Amino acid sequence: MYYELYIDVLFLVNFMMDSLLLLSVNQVLKCPTTRGRIFLGGALGSVLTCAVTVVPMPGVIKLIIFHAVINTFMIKTGLNIKGKKQFWKAFGLLYIAAFLYGGILQAFHPYARAGSLFFAAAVGSYYLIRGIWKFLIRLRTLQAKICEITLYTSAGEQKVKALIDTGNGLEDSVSREPVSVVDKALAKSILTDDDMKNGFHYIPYRTVGKESIMPVFRIRKMCIHLEEERWIERPVIGVCEEHVSEEEEYQMILNPDLLGGI
Repeated sequence: MYYELYIDVLFLVNFMMDSLLLLSVNQVLKCPTTRGRIFLGGALGSVLTCAVTVVPMPGVIKLIIFHAVINTFMIKTGLNIKGKKQFWKAFGLLYIAAFLYGGILQAFHPYARAGSLFFAAAVGSYYLIRGIWKFLIRLRTLQAKICEITLYTSAGEQKVKALIDTGNGLEDSVSREPVSVVDKALAKSILTDDDMKNGFHYIPYRTVGKESIMPVFRIRKMCIHLEEERWIERPVIGVCEEHVSEEEEYQMILNPDLLGGI
């Protein structure tokens, strides 16, 4: 039994996959490189793969070269990585990305037997992995901005999740104090008439494409649970008509000016 090897096809397939792998790793590590260097690293990896494939040598030696030497040249050339710690991160991520690509392409294999469809599936896999990574980064960033707060009102105490929103510069037009926001449903569940009458007045506010007024008042106190707890006496709370989070990941938008002393 023998196999026919088309070296040009082998080069193109490896060049594309190596380049996509390097692009994916760079998406995570944000290396000091350029697209040109990444494609150069992909081309170098493909050339070395073709050379090792056609040159007769023991299988163990080929295995070592494929999984250690070629990857090292690809990372050093394509991602312009110098430090050892960053190199090992890139090395590990390269294999993780290869595992993900392999799984996705295996799923598409019955539908992408033609060469052009395989290339399309590979590029599609890159954008899919890129989208998943961006979503995870966004989710992690959001979670880092969410903290737990205990509100103390006439009805007792209530723990809520709050988003520390750096874009919330809402200020009480009377006292010039920062205003944090809860939605109407939460306000009804934790506040009494005594709370609503405590310093009650309206302030103007603006959102994208909308200007209106918002009722504000004071509660007894609140505690912001971070590494160092922050107690706020008689904070100003505003009530908005809409949900502060459509997915209900948090129930309050905390004004970041309240954290200035931490």
